[in-house]
Amino acid sequence: MLLSIKDLSVSYGKNQALKNINLDIEPNTVTAIIGPSGCGKSTFLRSLNRLTELTPNTTTRGSINYKEHNIYEMDPMEVRYHIGMVFQKPNPFPKSIYENVAFGPKLNGYDNNLQEIVEESLKKADLWLEVKDRLKDNAYTLSGGQQQRLCIARSLAVKPDILLMDEPTSALDPLSTAKIEDLMTTLKEHYTIIIVTHNMQQAGRVADNVAFFLNGELIEYGSSEKIFTKPFDKRTEDYITGRFG
Repeated sequence: MLLSIKDLSVSYGKNQALKNINLDIEPNTVTAIIGPSGCGKSTFLRSLNRLTELTPNTTTRGSINYKEHNIYEMDPMEVRYHIGMVFQKPNPFPKSIYENVAFGPKLNGYDNNLQEIVEESLKKADLWLEVKDRLKDNAYTLSGGQQQRLCIARSLAVKPDILLMDEPTSALDPLSTAKIEDLMTTLKEHYTIIIVTHNMQQAGRVADNVAFFLNGELIEYGSSEKIFTKPFDKRTEDYITGRFG
């Protein structure tokens, strides 16, 4: 199993955000994390590459095993090298398009053919044809959708196994959203993707598996088809049909 979460609990001070989560993530799949606001989705996602511990007074119990290695026994930077993150709002660095993509490999000491890595990563993010003649331009000159695909390319440049996406299309227009969704479908051939989304239609379109969280607990986890057509828990059915949340 690529990623195995066992009895994961996370607290911020006295507030328990996650309660004994057990979940296995299969390779080369898209897993959507759904649930109402405040249910623990983003905390769960940020736990997977140890970003939660950057928040003061955070306590974590349980284990997250990446290729049978507990990530809490690994160097945090090494964890984030293998498990990348794309945030809700595009967050390119105030540098050129080229420097944004080359930043990670440079940081990790790679000084060979950076041009090749930049081109390959931009192609994987379906952005190369749009920017190949603008690589020296500031990343802020790109549209919002292009900036988000640039952030995906930046994550891919360090060759992660897993790509975490925290509502990556919530700030984008429908056309840019469709491009990101198509991109996820293509990328799962080589990567494992875990996405937090409030959009049930999006989860249905892109996800192989869906996990429903409520009040910090994992209520139900299964194939997208099963969750959206025959959930076993009434709370799941109530949420996906819009009765609450």
